[in-house]
Amino acid sequence: MARPKKVKAGKISMGDIRSMINKRAGMNVAHNLQEANPTEVKEWIPTGSRWLDSVVCRGQLAGIPVGKTVEIAGLESSGKSYMAAQIAANAQKMGIDVAYFDSESAIDPVFLERAGCDLEKLLYVQAQSVEFVLETIEELLGTGNKFLFIWDSLALTPAVSDLEGDFNPLSSMAVKARILAKGMSKLTIPIADTQSTFLVLNQLKTNITRSPSEAMVEPFMTPGGKAMIYAYSLRIWLTGRKAKASFILDDKGFRVGSEVKATLKKSRFGTQGRQCTFKILWGDEIGIQDEESWFEAVKGSRHMTSSGAWYTLDMGDGDSVKFQPSKWKEKIQDETFRARILKIMDEEVILKFDKREGTASNFYDIEGEE
Repeated sequence: MARPKKVKAGKISMGDIRSMINKRAGMNVAHNLQEANPTEVKEWIPTGSRWLDSVVCRGQLAGIPVGKTVEIAGLESSGKSYMAAQIAANAQKMGIDVAYFDSESAIDPVFLERAGCDLEKLLYVQAQSVEFVLETIEELLGTGNKFLFIWDSLALTPAVSDLEGDFNPLSSMAVKARILAKGMSKLTIPIADTQSTFLVLNQLKTNITRSPSEAMVEPFMTPGGKAMIYAYSLRIWLTGRKAKASFILDDKGFRVGSEVKATLKKSRFGTQGRQCTFKILWGDEIGIQDEESWFEAVKGSRHMTSSGAWYTLDMGDGDSVKFQPSKWKEKIQDETFRARILKIMDEEVILKFDKREGTASNFYDIEGEE
């Protein structure tokens, strides 16, 4: 058998080398990083919170990165499913197909509709097992469609061995983690190549450890093993805000929502550790109280001063506007006032962090602002 001719060094261009590798792989795996490539995030799905979108990626307004795997983990009743519904609705508006894997059998179609989802164009799948979810995602990726896959939730989805075995946890220890390690090694590149997005909802559980100091530094952990943590490009953890009441009450004292703090536990976009807060409504109204959180984001700006119960906003043209926080929802409907607030928000939340201006704790420690 004749040996293949050796190519002399310097006689083949980098473009030809990429073509050779792609031909051998049978698909485009070698790319010029200065051109279009699967590593670049070209689109972001809004989360429903502009403040959260502003802290995700350094230097720009972002959201959930298309083409990546993302985790939203939280304590019980912290708003994971509500955020997922909002993200699903926003993805549909962008023309992205949504596949919702539900292991908790808790998704109400009326709730999804009120969150803005088009049920006719939403694929709802009962998450029978971890293997079933991963295999179904692999099959859907083969269709060539651009998907947002939502898995609600990883923590409550059993493995096949769990379903077929007994109730002894030791009999299937670490099975789910091993399955996910193998599954994500198969799915990560196809997700990027099809510009699909994998949004995993997970539970924050108490970190039971022999080291008290470790428990103080890291009081929570998430199920699923290390492989998922490595696969995530972005991890958003939702917890309660200590400085304020956990619940939002209506004028009669009934609970209609809750306030959460979002912390970027991991970010490949230069923003790990950043925090923000927002309120999630789950009573008569469904969704994130986005505009209300803008006041918290900008109230420390040099463009806004306070005196007693009144705040004064510098409009940037020599004029100023006085208002009380209780009238914020009314004021934000004014187009000029709204545009000024959004400009200040971009300056305070996005640009100052990008340029390393101000005090670092303002970006990483929301509780310290109180």
